[in-house]
Parts: sequence; structure tokens; C-alpha cells
Amino acid sequence: MSVRVPQLDLATILKQPNPHIDLRTNAYETSTRNFLKALTTWKNRSINTISERRKSQVAEKKRLAEKIQQVETETNQCKLREIDLVAELEKEKEERQEMELSVAAFKRQLASLRDKCSSIDSEIEQYRVITENLRREKNKERSILRKNASRVNPDLKFCEENLGFSMEGIENDRLFVRFWRLDPTDPERDASLVLDVSSTSYRVLTSSPLLPSLPILLTSLNETGDIYLFVKQVREKYRELYQGPTS
Repeated sequence: MSVRVPQLDLATILKQPNPHIDLRTNAYETSTRNFLKALTTWKNRSINTISERRKSQVAEKKRLAEKIQQVETETNQCKLREIDLVAELEKEKEERQEMELSVAAFKRQLASLRDKCSSIDSEIEQYRVITENLRREKNKERSILRKNASRVNPDLKFCEENLGFSMEGIENDRLFVRFWRLDPTDPERDASLVLDVSSTSYRVLTSSPLLPSLPILLTSLNETGDIYLFVKQVREKYRELYQGPTS
């Protein structure tokens, strides 16, 4: 907005008793104050704007620095993870190689076992044939023994009744020995024992009734190995137990 400069009539002014020109200093001062006030306001606003921008730039710089630091940290972590993964891959590679070697070894062992199984199957088949042959021979021998036993049984029964003695096998490697006709006053009284012959050292497992001299007779049996003499001596001791010693 332009200020209109008033036109001055200098001749008229000089004719006045007290010549005076109104310079309008009040308006000038007011205008100057308003200008300075406006200038100060603009300066303060500019300073605040610059300060705010500076703060914003500092905050943005700080944020970017933190972001850069975070990215660098994540990058370093990724590098460490990458190193770990590479190490794990190498370890897995070594383990896979070891497993492949183990599998190959197991395959060789399996092939060897299959060969052995095949050989064992062949041997089993051979043993099966031998067993069948032995079973047939044993059945034949049993048949012969049955025929002989059928002929011998009457004589055996006769001898047992007259001797008052019997012996038969029970379980595995055990003999059941029974005596009777030990006491003429009581023909039903008998005595028995079970003799273990599974080894060269004979043992009496049970005896009824108890015979005090049985340990001595058993020691003699183990020294001589004569079972028949042992049986004869045991019968005599049972007879003495029931009847008393002979005079």
C-alpha cells in the first residue's frame, strides 16, 4: 500500500505568521512501531520454525541412527546365525556321511547274516533229515524193546516179587528204588529212595523212612560206583531197621 504524499504550497506556508509544516511524525512513529512489531513477530516465528525444524531434524537423525544401529545389530545377528547354520550344515553333512558308512556296514553285515542263515538253514535241514532217521531208528528200537519187554516182563515181575525190590527211572537221570518184604510180621511195610545219577557224584534226594547209615553207604557208592552193591546194602540196612540186626 503506497502512502500518498500531500501536496505542499510552500508560498502559502511562508506567508503565515508562524510558518509550520506538519511532517506527521506520529503516524510515522506508529507505522514504524507496527513495522518493528511485525518484524519482531516474523523473526520470532522464523526462529520458532527453525527451532522446530532443527528439533525435528535432530529427532529424525536420532531415529535414523537408531534404525541404522538396529539394522547393523540384526545384520550381525544374521551373520552369526549364518555362521551357525553353516556349522550345522557341516555337522549334518559329517553325520550323514557317518550314517551312510554305518548303513553300508549294516548292509554288509545283513548280507553276511543272510548267508549264514542260508547256511544254517541248510544245516538245519540236514539235521532234520538226520533227526528223522534217528527217530525212525529209535521207534524201531522201541518196538523191539517193547517186544522184548513183553517177553521179559513176566520174568521181571517174578524176580521183583521174590526179591522184594524194584527200580525204575523217573524224570531225568533219577532212579526210584523201592524195597518190600522187609518185615515178616508186616508184609505191607516198605522203604524207598530217589537216587540222582545225573553226574559221577551220586546223591540221594529223598528216602522214606530215614536211614541213619545212608550217608556212609552213599560215600561208598561214590567211591566204587557199584550201584547194585549199594542197593543190596541199603536193603539190608532197612531190613535191620525193621527187624533188628541178625544174630
